Amino acid sequence: MRFHRNISFAVIDALMAIFNEGEYADKVVARALKLDKRWGSSDRKFVAETIYDIVRWKRLYAEIAEIKKEPFDRDSIWRMFAVWATLKGYTLPDWKYFEGTPVRRIKGKFDELSKDRKFKESIPDWMDEMGVKELGETIWSKEITAQNEPAKVILRTNTIKTTKEALKQELLQLDIHTKVLPDYPEALELEERANVFMTDIFKNGLFEVQDASSQMVAHMLDIQPGMRVVDTCAGAGGKTLHMACLMQNKGQIIAMDLYESKLKQLKIRAKRNGIHNIEYRVIDTTKVIKKLHGQADRVLIDAPCSGLGVLKRNPDAKWKLKPEFIDNIRKVQAEVLESYAPIVKPGGKLVYATCSVLPSENQEQVEKFLTTAIGKNFTFVQDKKVLAHQSGYDGFYMALLTRNK
Repeated sequence: MRFHRNISFAVIDALMAIFNEGEYADKVVARALKLDKRWGSSDRKFVAETIYDIVRWKRLYAEIAEIKKEPFDRDSIWRMFAVWATLKGYTLPDWKYFEGTPVRRIKGKFDELSKDRKFKESIPDWMDEMGVKELGETIWSKEITAQNEPAKVILRTNTIKTTKEALKQELLQLDIHTKVLPDYPEALELEERANVFMTDIFKNGLFEVQDASSQMVAHMLDIQPGMRVVDTCAGAGGKTLHMACLMQNKGQIIAMDLYESKLKQLKIRAKRNGIHNIEYRVIDTTKVIKKLHGQADRVLIDAPCSGLGVLKRNPDAKWKLKPEFIDNIRKVQAEVLESYAPIVKPGGKLVYATCSVLPSENQEQVEKFLTTAIGKNFTFVQDKKVLAHQSGYDGFYMALLTRNK
C-alpha cells in the first residue's frame, strides 16, 4: 500500500476534528469521504478504517508515541499515524512527518503496554474500573476486547415489501454477498463491507441497517397486527419501523421523542419503507404522556444509556463519556421508567431496553422500578443480557414486564 498525501491529510484533519473539536466520528468520516470524487473504493475504505482505527486505539497509540497532553497538535496526530502504520506493517514514506520514527521502539513499547488492560484495550482508567466493578474481571476483559472489534454490518429485511430470501438474491445480483443469521428472523449479515445505502433496493425501502441485537427488542414485545403500541423514546426509529413490520402496517404505533428533528428523520424512513401506521408526537409537556395513561397494548422504553454496549460502532464514545454522565443517566432511566410505564394498559406488556452492558443501567433499574408505586402493578416476565463477546454483535439488555392492574 502506497500512502497518498491528500488521503493522509484527510485522515489527519478528521482526527483533529474528532479529538480536539469533540465532533462525532461517524459524521466526520461521512464528511471526509466526500472530499475527493476521484477516490476509488479502496481509497475510501482506507480513509474510513484508518480514522476509526486511530480513534479506537487513541490511548495506546498516544502512549507509544509519548504524547503527554491534549488537545493534540498536528505533529502529535502525525506521530500517532506513524505508530498506527508501523503496527499495521506499512513501510512509511519518505515524508518530513515521519522523520526519525523509531520503528523498533514502537513495536517493543506495544508489546510492553499490551500487558496492561487499560492500554491493551485503550480505555480510560475510570471505565476499566467501572467495568470490573459491575461485570467482574473475567467477563469485563472478554467484553471490552469484543467491543474493540469493528462492528459487523447487519441488514433488517423490510417484510412489508419483501422476504429475507428475496432480499438476499437481489443483493447477490449487485455482487453484495450476505449470510443468513438463523436466530434473527429478518437479519442478513454482509460478508464484506459495501455501501448499501447507494443501492436502489435501499432507496426503495427493502431493508434498513440495524444490528442483530437491536432486532431482538421488537420480537420480545410479542406484537400483533391491530394493536396500539407506544415507542416512548423512538429517536430516528429503527425499532419503530421493525415493530410496524411485525404489525403488518395494521393498528397504530405512537412514536414519541423529546426531539422533533429525530421524528422528522423517522418520517422520511417510514415513507421509504412504505409504512403508514405511525403517529408522531413530540414530548414537549408531561400532558403528552398523561393523555396516554392506560391506553397501550405494548410499550417500548428504549432508554437513554451510556452506550457501553455499542463501543465497537462508536469508538469515540470511549473518550467522550464521563463517569458523571453515567451517574446522571441512571437517574434519567429511573425517571423514564416511572413516567412512561403508566401508558401500558392492564394486561399489556412493557419492554425496557438499553444498549449498555452495565447491570446498574439494566437489571438493577428494573428491580428498583418493581418496588415503586407504579412498579408494584407490574410483574417481571424475563430478560436478556446480550454481551458482545458471546453474541458477536452489540451489547444489549431487554426486560419484559406485564401490567396486572
